[in-house]
This record gives sequence, structure tokens and C-alpha cells, in this order.
Amino acid sequence: MISPDRRDFRLSLLVGAFGLTLLALAGPSVSFHRPSFDTLAVVDITGSMNTRDYLDGGRPVSRLEHIKSTLRDLVGGLPCGSRVALGVFSERRSFLLFEPLEVCDDYAPLAGAIEALDWRMAWEGDSRISSGLFRAIGDARELGVNLMFFTDGQEAPPLPISGSPPFEGRIGGVRGLIVGVGGYELSPIPKFDDNGREIGFYGAEDVPHENHFGLPPPGAEEREGYNARNAPFGAAVAVGLEHLSSVREPYLLSLSERTGLSYAHLTDAHRLLGAFKAAAAPQYRSFPQSLRPALGGAAAALLIGLYILLPAFESLERKRRAGSTRTQRR
Repeated sequence: MISPDRRDFRLSLLVGAFGLTLLALAGPSVSFHRPSFDTLAVVDITGSMNTRDYLDGGRPVSRLEHIKSTLRDLVGGLPCGSRVALGVFSERRSFLLFEPLEVCDDYAPLAGAIEALDWRMAWEGDSRISSGLFRAIGDARELGVNLMFFTDGQEAPPLPISGSPPFEGRIGGVRGLIVGVGGYELSPIPKFDDNGREIGFYGAEDVPHENHFGLPPPGAEEREGYNARNAPFGAAVAVGLEHLSSVREPYLLSLSERTGLSYAHLTDAHRLLGAFKAAAAPQYRSFPQSLRPALGGAAAALLIGLYILLPAFESLERKRRAGSTRTQRR
């Protein structure tokens, strides 16, 4: 026989479960603030980004392919509420593909757009990194977001002796990362024909190794064929290593100092996400959190106690009493 106290306890459990269920059906929620990150990701799609100096499962992959894989994982690792815009860089400017999209609701189109990035989208063969970076900073400022600028830092043609153009923006006016892409050792750059078929690698004769814009370098007067008016750079064709590629980290670090952006070398998404969060300016937004799961779970716990745990406890108690009665009879 169940004691009155036990019946009252059962009734309390049942009433509690019923009340919690009604509350869960009402759908209450609470709001709380948490950080999110808005960013413009600009990807260098110039020819040197086809250099295969990353590994994916032991298979060599190009810098561009590694960026795409890493960027998809990074977007998936951002907290919900964060927004990402995507752009590409070629020649001397960045081009915005679309404005910021929310990373959770719009992850599928974001991932699809990242996967569709291709070097064939480039509109010119030149790669004036500093000009493209400065343009991307302006785009990020107009959108009111952080910036991630992915590039190997290889200017093509090489910078003139005067260096890159001055940065006319406000240092630190836009937060984010310059992401250096590529290995530290020189690697050959794949070469493609007009139909996009790979036909080998660039040779020393295929690319300019010196920029003839502006003043000639010191010692140019000692070059063969030098003429101050007609041949200030000399008559001989300069030969260097511009047909090979590596991440130009010292140059990218100098751009980082000039713009106020942080710098990170591209390895994997986990490290890049940590570097980005440390460099970026977060946005604190209010997010509603439904209490239905918690209320429903509490109601289920009460019902489990009522129909499973309590009967099991009563069964054990009856067995203990029955054993005690047999012992007394003996």
C-alpha cells in the first residue's frame, strides 16, 4: 500500500511535469548578448596562386585550393550571427562579389561561392598587391566590417625602386588580417594555355624581373648599354627569380605595419580563426534563446522520476521489507 505522503509526492511530480509542459508549449525565450564577427574575405586569384606548395591528404594542392578549403572551415567556425562578404583580387583592385551574408542561415550559398572561386575569374595578369589591399581596406570600411586579405604577396611586375604606393587611409581604421599564403621555399608557377590547359611552368623568359617605371636602381649606369636618356635601365634584359614563387612575408609584414592590419601565415582553419578573432573587432548582438528544450527536458525528468525511478525504489523497498520479515520469523 502506498502511504499518503508517497501519493502526495507522486501528485507533485505529475503536477510539476504538467506545468513545465505547458510552459514549454508557450515558447518562452530569453535574450543574451554574444560576440559575432563581420568580415570581408578577399582572395588573390592571380597566376602565382596556382603554385602547388600545400598538401591535402598527402596530395599537392594549389594555394587557391587551400584557401578555399580553409575559408569554408573558418566560416563554419564563426559564431551564428556573424556575416561574411566575399571578394576577389586581380590586377590592381579588389572586386566585391556580394555583400555580407549570415554564416549560419546562409552557409550553403557562402560555401558554394567560395568553392566556385577560380583563377580564370581574373581580368588581368598583373598583380599589384598593395593597390589591391588598399582598395579592399576601402571596401571593408564602406561595409563596416573587418577584412581578411589572402595573398602570397608576389607583385607582378615587381615593385619599382621607389616601392609601393603610399597608403592614404587611416592606420588601424579597419581591423583584420593580411593572410600570407604559400610556402617559404621557391616553387615553380604552373603555366596554362588560352583554353585553360596546363602546359608546364613559367620560365625566366616568360615574366618581367624588373620594373622600368620611375627611376632606375642604383648602379644602373654600370650596366651594358646604359644611356641616361634612352636606356636608363641598360640594354640587357634583367633576369631574376620572379618566375618562381614563395610567400613574400617580409613585404606583407611591411604592409601590415603601414595599414594597421595584423598578419598571419596560412596553415589551417583552426589557427587562422584564432588569429582572426584576436585581430578583428567583434560585434555584440542580442540573440533570443528558446527555453523550450530546457523546460521540456525538466518535464521529462520529472516523468522519468514518477514512472521509472520511484516504482523501482518502491520495489526495492518491498523486497527489503520482505527479507526482513522472513528473518524475524526464523
